[in-house]
Amino acid sequence: QVQLVESGGGLVQAGGSLRLSCAASGRTFNSNVMGWFRQAPGKEREFVAAVSTSGRGTLYADSVKGRFTISRDNAKNTVYLQMNNLKPEDTALYYCAARTGLSDFRNFERYDYWGQGTQVTVSS
Repeated sequence: QVQLVESGGGLVQAGGSLRLSCAASGRTFNSNVMGWFRQAPGKEREFVAAVSTSGRGTLYADSVKGRFTISRDNAKNTVYLQMNNLKPEDTALYYCAARTGLSDFRNFERYDYWGQGTQVTVSS
């Protein structure tokens, strides 16, 4: 069992930055691929980024590539999402998720554990 708690969301102006954190409990953190997803009102949940168990492998949605950076600290059981040059279209509830397996990282249905989400709002 893995429990995930996100933090770091808030209100920021366009062009600003935020850093999201996701603290995980449980001894299996190091064996889980970690991902960030987001969901805006009236829209489907969409993939943002994922990071491998070691932290050396990363994957990004095209819409955030070059602006967002995912990383993890296995000693602290924490995964991060650094978001720079934020745009109004980045406004959403951001979720942290964990899974095992080595394929289909963009598919939210493949993730086993989810946090409660943290709200990010970008004003124009």
